[in-house]
Amino acid sequence: MSGMVEQQIYDALVDAFEPAHLQVINESHNHNVPAGSESHFKLVIVSDAFSDKRLIQRHRAVNGLLKPFLDGSVHALSMHTHTADEWLSKGEVVPDSPPCRGGSKA
Repeated sequence: MSGMVEQQIYDALVDAFEPAHLQVINESHNHNVPAGSESHFKLVIVSDAFSDKRLIQRHRAVNGLLKPFLDGSVHALSMHTHTADEWLSKGEVVPDSPPCRGGSKA
């Protein structure tokens, strides 16, 4: 973990979902923000807590948990929420994020 917000997000997700695999990836450097920013994140969460939950239910659970961050310093959040079986079937691969098209980099 490189930043305080990143660590707080990681800790909150561990406490809530007890993930088998978790990545909190700060992608802020790919955007038009000051160096050291913690405003754009990608999450990869593998948890049994997602069993029998539709994708929208998983995302709502994560968004609800992280609402204080989303109401504050976090501008963008992408997430990949999987059960262990889904993660294995995807080859444990984290998809690349698309390039930023906002700000002065457009």
